Amino acid sequence: MKELGGRGDHNGKKLTTLNPEDVFHQPEWSRATLASIGDAVIATDAAGLITFLNPVAQALTGWTLDEAAGVSCEEVFKIVHEETRQKIESPTFRALQNDEIVGLDHQTVLIAKDGSVRNIGPVDNSVVPIRNHKGEFAGTLLVFRDISDICLKEKHLQDALTYADNIIATMRGPFVVLDKSLRIKTANRAFYQTFKTNKEETESQFLCDLGNGQWDIPRLKTLLEEVLSTSLPIHDFEMEHNFPAIGKKSMLLNTSCFESVNGQPDLILLAIEDISERKQADAAVQTSEVRYRRLFESAKDGILILDARTLKIIDANQYMTELLGYTYEEYLGKELWEIGLFADKQASQSVYQELQQKGYIRYDHLPLETKSGEKAQVEFVSNVYEVNHRPVAQCNIRDISERSRLERMLKEQTESLADLHRRKDEFLAMLSHELRNPLAPISNAVHLLRLGKNEEPLQQKACAIIERQLAQLTRLVDDLMEVSRITTGRVQLRLDRVIVKGIVDRAVETARPLIDQRQHELTVSLPAQPISLHADASRLEQVIVNLLTNAAKYTEEGGHIWLTVKEDGTDCVLTVCDSGVGIAPELQPRIFDLFTQAERSLDRSQGGLGIGLALVQRLVEMHGGNVAVNSVLGQGSEFVLRLPMLLTPEPQSPASLDKTARQAGPAFRVLVVDDNVDSAESLALLLEDAGHEVWMAHDGPTALQAAIDNQPDVVLLDIGLPGMDGNEVAKRIRQQPQLKNVVLIATTGYGQESDRMRSQEAGFDHHLVKPVELATLEKLLAAPAAWSPVLESSNPAGASLRVLVVDDMKDTTHMLKTLLGAAGHDVRTAADGSIAFATALEYRPDVALLDISLPGMSGLELAKRIREQPALEGIVLIAMTGYGDEADRQRSIDAGFDHHLVKPADIRVVLKILATVSAREEK
Repeated sequence: MKELGGRGDHNGKKLTTLNPEDVFHQPEWSRATLASIGDAVIATDAAGLITFLNPVAQALTGWTLDEAAGVSCEEVFKIVHEETRQKIESPTFRALQNDEIVGLDHQTVLIAKDGSVRNIGPVDNSVVPIRNHKGEFAGTLLVFRDISDICLKEKHLQDALTYADNIIATMRGPFVVLDKSLRIKTANRAFYQTFKTNKEETESQFLCDLGNGQWDIPRLKTLLEEVLSTSLPIHDFEMEHNFPAIGKKSMLLNTSCFESVNGQPDLILLAIEDISERKQADAAVQTSEVRYRRLFESAKDGILILDARTLKIIDANQYMTELLGYTYEEYLGKELWEIGLFADKQASQSVYQELQQKGYIRYDHLPLETKSGEKAQVEFVSNVYEVNHRPVAQCNIRDISERSRLERMLKEQTESLADLHRRKDEFLAMLSHELRNPLAPISNAVHLLRLGKNEEPLQQKACAIIERQLAQLTRLVDDLMEVSRITTGRVQLRLDRVIVKGIVDRAVETARPLIDQRQHELTVSLPAQPISLHADASRLEQVIVNLLTNAAKYTEEGGHIWLTVKEDGTDCVLTVCDSGVGIAPELQPRIFDLFTQAERSLDRSQGGLGIGLALVQRLVEMHGGNVAVNSVLGQGSEFVLRLPMLLTPEPQSPASLDKTARQAGPAFRVLVVDDNVDSAESLALLLEDAGHEVWMAHDGPTALQAAIDNQPDVVLLDIGLPGMDGNEVAKRIRQQPQLKNVVLIATTGYGQESDRMRSQEAGFDHHLVKPVELATLEKLLAAPAAWSPVLESSNPAGASLRVLVVDDMKDTTHMLKTLLGAAGHDVRTAADGSIAFATALEYRPDVALLDISLPGMSGLELAKRIREQPALEGIVLIAMTGYGDEADRQRSIDAGFDHHLVKPADIRVVLKILATVSAREEK
């Protein structure tokens, strides 16, 4: 080496001149010096070719000196960017080209010959251009070192810092890191959210300056200085401060020092817990406890608190002292049985076991004994809960002695009222019966007078008066019976397809005498197309009659009444209007209540009991409709009924029998039984005049003997008979084989549904309420005469079939049973699909007549079930229904029916089918 050191400046930089050949020719300098350097050294010539590598450089690059000599430095010293892995230009060429010292980037990665990777870093001047003694570029000297360990340590340190930052950031409570000058280094998100600040306004600020001085808190500053001076942590230091921006805060502080390597406190860690809500909750609990104690002491119920583990009393309120007479001190430590609440300790513990299982018990009438020995009844309620992790049982005890007395009184009054109600019903039934008994002979006598051929005008007028008053009296008696039915909900409907026009015609016919008497003009308007309803025809007729009668009564003579029927969507709307006196506004809201009537004057009373409109509303609602009234006093009234129409097409019914044919036929042998001699004789006279052979009896035993001796076709039998009542007589008649087909008709003053049920159970075919309308009786008597020849010819061989009749209409089943029984068949009936199925399995009928619409199980489903039973194979199924279109017939065929008859079914068709089955059975 000829020269070491600077010989001049180049571009303002101090350069080092060196003869590269001297490096190889003076080993005592190069080998000793470069080998002892801890950094890697690479020397190149002016072309950038390797001339020297020290041992460290050989180890890092993976090239030996022999391998690298003469090789381009860029090939031996391959460097890329640490993150992007993009190739970095060789610093050697840059130093040669630019004649300057070039440093290495801290993110430089060296790729060794074997492909391994190392992080390398510069040592001050990384690449230095070298000149020879002539001032010419002789090459470069590249110095670098392996910093992989340093990078790894830095990464670990950075990971630790990131981990710590993440912990602080995710802490739920506010957290601040301060330096020893109380300047904020960092804070977490909870701090920013709680104290309404942000990172920019917080970091690097003195704590006391934060938020325009809001954190200038002397107690906090003293606390932190104490931590700095003692290096001891402080836990759960409670402090309150009013922050102008966010209000008063209660805080719990925890702080400690974070010491640096040299042992001096460098950082302060401050954790802040906002306990404002907790403090408020504690205050609320304290307030609640005070209120609870006030309520506890002032309650007008006795309250006992028990230790749930020992069942001993630990607290009692003042009312318990007043209730049982014990002092507060006497309650403490006792069990319930010791203060008279339960019989003994075992009973008390049994109650608590129930309380543990259910969590709550209640006794409405618990007897107890006071300290003085007095008896009382209490309401006892108890439940279990925890107080400060201690199970307690609270017992609320209320003195109900007065309430029990009132309950007993109310029960006695209720029973008394029920008894009065029952006796009232019995009285009304008896009154109705007693009133109807004289009505029957009066009605019969009028009919007899009408039979006279030379009736005088005076006699005609007298008969007309009697008939009108008799009809009025009959309606009043009927209204009396309706009171009980309305109040007890025993009004029943017999629903069927009906045509509104027929009902209106019959109602007008019934009300016509009163309308004509008062010289009113009646205008009836009906639609051109018939309207069908699913309704009880007699009940709807009763509704319309009531409305027409009211209109006639409350309209001055010579007034006008309008009855209009029309369709409105799916509803039938029936309106009755009049030009009468109208209804006062104060009366209209209760016009449909029982016994409601307009005020009467002494000179003008409209009569009636105030029952009619209540019955109208009840019956209309039972049909699924509603009724409303519109009226102006002095300008008449309007009642509007809305009833749902039956939208299914009306089935085609077979032609009805000729009425003349029904009335023609042989006379009947009739037995009339009534203890009212006038009633029996007048009815017998009417029947004899009609050509029937009649016997009479006036008590039960005589009637039974007369039936056995004379074997009548029809028996008209009163229920209330001396010696043996009519129901018993009917039962005994049914027991006589020779009288099995006799027609039994009850003629009685008892008309409630329960009376009808009893007569049906006794064996009666019909139940007529006195006074019996002659037309009704003639209709019943005409039926056997019309069907007698049909029945006689329907079963000439006398073959008896087992027939099951299933229909929920009692009249239908009864009629079929009577007719088919008269034809010689054995008949059983059912009104429910499920019951019918069980009956079929037991009875195994030859023929079953089934209605489709049945409760319990539809007729279609019943037919399917029957067809599934091997034991019922061969049974003939006949559908009898109100649905008759082709789709209905197909459904019945699919269900297994052999025949489909549309109601009202022609009985001759049924008998013909049975005759065919009988003939098949004979073969």
